[in-house]
Amino acid sequence: MWLKPEEILLKNAFKLWVTEKDNEYFVLQRRRGYGDGGGGLTGLLVGTLDTVLDSTSRVAPYRILHHTPDSQVYWSIACGVTKEEIGQHWEWLQQNIMRTLSVFDSTEDITSFVQGKIRGLIAEEGKSSMVLEEDPDKFRESLLRFEKWFELPAQEKLVTYYSCSYWRGKVPCQGWLYLSTNFLCFYSYLLGAEVKLIISWDEIWRLEKTSNVILTESIHVLAHGEDHYFSMLLHLNETFVIMEQLASYSIKRLFDKEAFQGEPALSDPLQVTKRGLEAHAKSEQFRSFFRLPKEENLLEVHESFLWVPFSHFNTLGKICLSENYLCFASQDGSQCHIIIPMREVVNVEKPDPSSRALTVCVRGKRALRFSEVRDYQRLANTLRSRCGISASPQHSASSEAIRGECQSLINHFEDNPEDVTLMVGQKNTSKAVSTEALMTVFHPQDVENLDPKMLKEKMKEQSWNIHFSEYGRGTSMFFTRKTRDLIVRGVPESLRGELWMLFSGAVNEMATNPGYYTELVEQSLGTSTLATDEIERDLHRSLPEHPAFQSDTGISALRRVLTAYAYRNPKIGYCQAMNILTSVLLLYAKEEEAFWLLVAVCERMLPDYFNRRIIGALVDQAVFEDLIRENLPQLVEHMTDLSFFSSVSLSWFLTLFISVLPIESAVNVVDCFFYDGIKAIVQLGLAVLDYNMEALIACSDDAEAVTILNRFFDSVTNKDSPLPPTVQQASASNNDKASHVCVDISELIREAYEKYGHFRSEEVESSRRRNKLYVIQTLEDTTKQNVIRVVSQEVRFTASQLDELYNLFKRQHFLSCYWTMRSPALLHHDPSLAYLEQYQLGFQQFSELFSLLEPWGFCAAKSTLSLWVFRLIDENQDGLINFKEFCCALDTLYGGSFTNKLKFLFKLHLPPAFTGSPLHLKEERVQQFLPVTEDSSHLTRLSAFDLPEDGVIRKSPERGRGKVDLQAYLKQWQNEILKKEETIKDLPRINQAQFIQFSKTLYNIFHGDPEEETLYRAVAHVTSLLLRMEEVGRRLQEPSSPPPEATKPVSATASAEASSTEEASSKPEASDASSSNNSQEGATEQSDEDWSFSFEQVLASLLNEPTIVSFFERHVHIHAKLGQARVAQLKLKAKK
Repeated sequence: MWLKPEEILLKNAFKLWVTEKDNEYFVLQRRRGYGDGGGGLTGLLVGTLDTVLDSTSRVAPYRILHHTPDSQVYWSIACGVTKEEIGQHWEWLQQNIMRTLSVFDSTEDITSFVQGKIRGLIAEEGKSSMVLEEDPDKFRESLLRFEKWFELPAQEKLVTYYSCSYWRGKVPCQGWLYLSTNFLCFYSYLLGAEVKLIISWDEIWRLEKTSNVILTESIHVLAHGEDHYFSMLLHLNETFVIMEQLASYSIKRLFDKEAFQGEPALSDPLQVTKRGLEAHAKSEQFRSFFRLPKEENLLEVHESFLWVPFSHFNTLGKICLSENYLCFASQDGSQCHIIIPMREVVNVEKPDPSSRALTVCVRGKRALRFSEVRDYQRLANTLRSRCGISASPQHSASSEAIRGECQSLINHFEDNPEDVTLMVGQKNTSKAVSTEALMTVFHPQDVENLDPKMLKEKMKEQSWNIHFSEYGRGTSMFFTRKTRDLIVRGVPESLRGELWMLFSGAVNEMATNPGYYTELVEQSLGTSTLATDEIERDLHRSLPEHPAFQSDTGISALRRVLTAYAYRNPKIGYCQAMNILTSVLLLYAKEEEAFWLLVAVCERMLPDYFNRRIIGALVDQAVFEDLIRENLPQLVEHMTDLSFFSSVSLSWFLTLFISVLPIESAVNVVDCFFYDGIKAIVQLGLAVLDYNMEALIACSDDAEAVTILNRFFDSVTNKDSPLPPTVQQASASNNDKASHVCVDISELIREAYEKYGHFRSEEVESSRRRNKLYVIQTLEDTTKQNVIRVVSQEVRFTASQLDELYNLFKRQHFLSCYWTMRSPALLHHDPSLAYLEQYQLGFQQFSELFSLLEPWGFCAAKSTLSLWVFRLIDENQDGLINFKEFCCALDTLYGGSFTNKLKFLFKLHLPPAFTGSPLHLKEERVQQFLPVTEDSSHLTRLSAFDLPEDGVIRKSPERGRGKVDLQAYLKQWQNEILKKEETIKDLPRINQAQFIQFSKTLYNIFHGDPEEETLYRAVAHVTSLLLRMEEVGRRLQEPSSPPPEATKPVSATASAEASSTEEASSKPEASDASSSNNSQEGATEQSDEDWSFSFEQVLASLLNEPTIVSFFERHVHIHAKLGQARVAQLKLKAKK
């Protein structure tokens, strides 16, 4: 690798380096301790220094220096890991530089020319992704060490590296931590003791910052049941964030199959950088805090003061700018933030250059004044360009006219609010779509009603109207502590839909996608899918006691919203609990608003909740458990197993307490959820447990605890609810209510905020990220245990051997997905399928793994023979191998009897594994020696099927679209029940071409065995014996003896083929060609009555050869093979 020329001193260098080659201008040196001779104690010390110290260009074992005869100054210009690499650089210098140097007169010119040439070479190399790093030279050196020490595939992208200590027991090992796209690696070399660690991100269970007596602060990584601790990091927080981002990136890419289309920095795993990951982390936090659409990214951050009119002072905070939003959040503890969509901005002014201030004018007679903005000129220009506002001198001169026009426009929209809809380009909504909230239709408010509850409702409305007059109303409203206080007291019925839209951010998505919902409704209605069937089944189970859902109006609206969302997001489709949530949304929001609220909940606020594995809900339950341990120690002491709370609280999280609380109380919880997110649900759950602490501690079993909690929820009321009794949910009888003290929901929520509102939303998000790794790995481990339990009944392998086999099988799948974003192999993992079918391998993946594990080394990766094995064990002919099929094949080869092993090899040369046609063999040779698309070559035989675009046959449809063919499943199940044990008499006879290939396969198996010659002779003897037996049998069956000339071609051909098999077996290419030619000749020269053998004949003949029988009955230890495969699996990818 060429290095930026750097001057070095050679005063003591010759103690560390040995000169290998030199000439007038260049010196090639080898570092002591490398290459021949080792270097003794000096080499040992040098190796330790290379690992611990961060030296520039002297870490590599080889280097080239430039010097001139009359100068004592040396310049390092190249380094290399291997002698071959540095040798190529030396040859290049000899051929391209040495001849040119003779034309220069002065040594200064020579040095200047060499340095310029080397910098030019580095600039050419620098066009790769490495130039994105902060220090290219240092990064190149570290990349060199990373490639040398870990021998990972060349395409693996090193993201960053850190010096740290790795703790082995109580002893720290100083070394280097390398973080790449797919792996966490550590290397240390101290006084001859080498420590090397490689962990893939998708195998990590825990990743967290910890501290104890010995380690003040460290990073804890749990993988494969082992704990790893890294400490003494100079930038521990930065390191942890990058590790967290890489682990999350791996999980989303490999398990969630996310493509990161809107984020160029992460869309290609070969180009991921530290800067890109940091930007992604900041954008995620930015979107989560301000509830912005997923498409928004944090572009700029400016520190400034914002004039807060209601408080009459400037609050310090940060301006955050994205593609379509200008946001501000305070940093002085006032908890004030504001979101300004660019579409609302009408002008940007710079009134006072001395205070570096700018004023942003928005619709609704409002202006926001930012001051002390360091780069206020550039920020103003950016805002103007994004809002389409001109900043030319003639326009700025007429700012008064602009303000006058803006004011008249504002007044017009206030007088004609319907024009606002037209301005944002909203299409006329379909007549089928409801334009009113169901609560206004089925429970209109009586203005003349003056009962106490309605008066309280009016007072709430008045409080909010005062709040709007002070803090603004709509998208650019100030969010403050007072806003939260009003939320805790309860939102008025008339404002609930508007505020839900505002707090969730759904109002912005709806405004930027006019007419989208109407189009979805028109496209989705009338479709028949698995999702629509489930929706129809659950429609009448959604708040059945409410009048709105006892009529066609409510049911139809619910159907349209759920069907439209299933059509929009087929990955989720429809899941139970979505109907309950959507029903409540429709009560207070218009139909289109309810749809966008559902989008906000499912895709942003409760990610991964609504799918088959409900990972998001399980993650939040793990967060809930952690908070129970921190905040309710008495409960933890009494109930050591907190999994009870996970099971009982699942419905709390999935339905936001709607399924356990009366509807009039549950909507208050939903109010808090839309303002504070999942934090509101978690802290309310803690308050519920705290309220029932004494009763729960006194319980004797889980059933009693469930009864206590159910009674508590039945006793929760909303004393301020203006809803009539016909609308309120009668969840308990009057007697039950009378026997318990009623709890007001507003008091319960207020207590939750007072006692447990101290933790911040950022802490909850951090805990979510930490627990997601553990939840996913727990689900993966459950899948593994279930698969092993099923497979163990079919094979002879032990549980530990099956565990290792499963890990290798799963790792082989992921190795095909690491370095491409849209690998077809990703589609071979489907968690929605049965356990056995969740991980499957295509031909290319299978052949690589099978070549590492099969016992005799006869089946090279991607060979024709591996294709036949793949076809043979692919029982359902779907082009994919599951773990059970894979293990059964290995079990036969390792632990089967001589007869079973021979039957496996015999069937390997029968259809569907082997056809023997010349065209077929030609196609197989092409597949073997030409690069093919990942996992697509084996599908050529499946022409009878209709393949989807991705080339993979689906076993289950996506949840949103397509129906399950239940009859096909039942037929498959019936066939499995009726399937009987195959006997040797059921096997078809093997013909001439198949038998010749069978003989060659035996030669391949015996190749390299100590008794190879004896085994070859035995095969030749069996082959000739079978041919003679077949010839005699055919003569006896013929009515009259044919002339000698008639039998001569057959016997001559057969004997020639038999004699050629031994020679052909040592040449795989020639073997394939000869078999093709032989089969071609056989097809033209021989009659239809070609000779063939039954399995009984082959078995009987081979049983007469003791060497062959003993070879196949010889025990092969799979344990050794498993250990070798673990090491070789990654190296096989690296060689490719």
